[in-house]
Amino acid sequence: MSPESEASPAVSSGPWPVLDMRERRVLGVLVEKAKTTPDTYPLSINALTTGCNQKSNREPLLNLTDLEVEDTLVRCQKKGLAIKITGGRVVRWKHSLYESWHVDKVDLAILGELLLRGPQTEGELRSRASRMEPIDDLDALRNALRPLMERKLVVYLTPEERRGAVLTHGFHDPTELERLRSRVAAEPVVESPRPSVAVAVSPAPDERWSQMETALNVAREDIATLKQTVASLQEELRQFKQALGVGAVG
Repeated sequence: MSPESEASPAVSSGPWPVLDMRERRVLGVLVEKAKTTPDTYPLSINALTTGCNQKSNREPLLNLTDLEVEDTLVRCQKKGLAIKITGGRVVRWKHSLYESWHVDKVDLAILGELLLRGPQTEGELRSRASRMEPIDDLDALRNALRPLMERKLVVYLTPEERRGAVLTHGFHDPTELERLRSRVAAEPVVESPRPSVAVAVSPAPDERWSQMETALNVAREDIATLKQTVASLQEELRQFKQALGVGAVG
């Protein structure tokens, strides 16, 4: 089965392993790069470290070393979440989350964004996950979230009906999850309420401006991600030429 093909439905609802911050970041980057830059995937340690430390699409910002990333990958491998690929000039890594979590392409885009950023509102999640897989609107997102919630892969930190409902992935330990719930409960509500009836209404000027601003931010983040990928490829090319005795890239 192709890694980007949809997996068969599964009834498993955990318990899911607790993932620490480094494991979440490494797996999130593997998911992201497989979808957004498939030509460079699977990833070398160098490229993965660059992806973990990039300044866009990440919360919190990290500054991991190659050694820390490699150690994290070994832990993920032991949990059946990552696969090491040898035999080439450079050792590379890929995730095995389709098989381990029995999810489809949209599911994994959602989980990947949650791993990269942690708790976020439905609106933020839809916009961000859509750069990996198309999610037309909030109704489409909620339809995708429903089975993930039932399987405890996704957890709401607020009531689902609350304005600006916030959710996260299901790989936190219970103490951390309660701390997140308390933090979110203390934050002000910023998003519009869900419509009780589906009516085709043109967005108000403020809403249109918000949508445009979100789209612009996503575009900026994608550009930053592309720059990080180019820098990583340039570094790999430099190392390759150096190994061949050609000299450093000018």
